[in-house]
Amino acid sequence: MNIQIDMIDHTDTLTEKQETLIRELLHEAARYEKLAEGTYELSLSFVSDEEIQELNRDYRGKDQPTDVISFALNEVGEGEQPVEPEAGTPNLLGDIIVSIPRCQEQAEAYGHSFERELAFLIVHGFLHLLGYDHMSEDEEKKMFMRQEDILTAYGLTRS
Repeated sequence: MNIQIDMIDHTDTLTEKQETLIRELLHEAARYEKLAEGTYELSLSFVSDEEIQELNRDYRGKDQPTDVISFALNEVGEGEQPVEPEAGTPNLLGDIIVSIPRCQEQAEAYGHSFERELAFLIVHGFLHLLGYDHMSEDEEKKMFMRQEDILTAYGLTRS
């Protein structure tokens, strides 16, 4: 399995070491989720609170900043049929957008590193791309347990 990650840091905040951590973490998450053989592609953008607030307002009807938003390209709506990628083309998973200011604030509030919070948000977004959700208490419990399992497998525990 191969994951192509198009990463754009609109805030010019992330270091090369943090970008490497993100790529390694997403590969670990894909292995942990046992993605089928093939090539997958996703985009990952790091933005300001203003940029994520605009997306949150336009696509979720919530006029406030949030920490992470995901747009799954493989999500099948009511009455829709799943689209299979053509042979030899990557399976496009979707987009993950992370607010760097929210990430920094939450890391401080929760008393852990920026990297730990960043990893948490990215795994959260990645799981949404794979179809996980947290609309019910059971779904939320399952998704958050999965996030912690992936972070622990990668070696990023709460501290």
